[in-house]
Amino acid sequence: MSHPTVDVTIVGGGPVGLFASFYAGLRSMTVRIIDSLPELGGQLTALYPEKYVYDMPGFPKVLAKDLAKDLIAQGTQFKPDIQLEQTAMELQRTGETYQILSNSGQVFPTRTVIISAGAGAFSPTKLGIDREDALHGKGLHYGVKDKSIFEGKRLIIVGGGDSAFDWCMNLEPIAKEITLVHRRDVFKAHEDSIEKVKNSTVKMRLWSSVAELHGDNALEAVTLHSGHTNEAEKVDIDHVIVNIGFKSSLGPIRTWGLEIDKMQIKVNERFETNLPGVFAVGDVATYPGKLKLIATGVGEATSAVCFAKTSLDPTAKLFPGHSSEMDLQAVTA
Repeated sequence: MSHPTVDVTIVGGGPVGLFASFYAGLRSMTVRIIDSLPELGGQLTALYPEKYVYDMPGFPKVLAKDLAKDLIAQGTQFKPDIQLEQTAMELQRTGETYQILSNSGQVFPTRTVIISAGAGAFSPTKLGIDREDALHGKGLHYGVKDKSIFEGKRLIIVGGGDSAFDWCMNLEPIAKEITLVHRRDVFKAHEDSIEKVKNSTVKMRLWSSVAELHGDNALEAVTLHSGHTNEAEKVDIDHVIVNIGFKSSLGPIRTWGLEIDKMQIKVNERFETNLPGVFAVGDVATYPGKLKLIATGVGEATSAVCFAKTSLDPTAKLFPGHSSEMDLQAVTA
């Protein structure tokens, strides 16, 4: 099945892709969003909908699911063609346009492409111990979709990065007790988050790791192993949340002929890849001085859209003016 040709196809429906969709619509471009997930929002909705995001302009803090909701409303207001549960498998050049072939055999013609696939296909890094798969979802978690299940419970949060510290702060008001378990005494979280957790009721078990999981039909306890003393201690617990990172893969995008460096797509100052008319933005893109933040990605998306616009219409201005000077009601009518 083939679909109509659009001006730009955005591969990835996360926050950066959604903003690219909005800005392309603002620039009167026809848009298609392709995403392998069953809903828009990317990691905000798939991995940590109940987690607070603190580094978005205009929000002292905002729940990921609420941020996703607003980004979806913004990114779909110009009525893009949305194709969910479609994995972009192949990219083929046909004259002046491209065709994206999906896993379901559908063909999506497009004049330009903006890849905003985040970290690509991702899977959580596991503890690597016995019975992990058997207890997944039965007290062992790699993300939090409903934080109410932790109310009044005893939690262990494993990790030393931003996600682990964010969940400590997020769940401390409702959990009975929280213990942060980390293999080292050095953290990769923001300094402010570290200080807040240190001054909270959260206990810390440093130089420690989860060595065993106990329980038949649900998690009941864990054995903690000390890397300093080599001692083991069995601790009764209700839930363990593992936040030790994700393994990512570009998947089929790796076969598209793009220049790739350490699982990221190399772009220039216009966010162009080595393929004409193909751009990359957000966590999937790399260039000197790159910072992986949503705030950075939406700026990249804006620039990529404008450069895509001028590549299609050389008479168009690169900078269309400030949105406050535009009549958006007239544009969306």
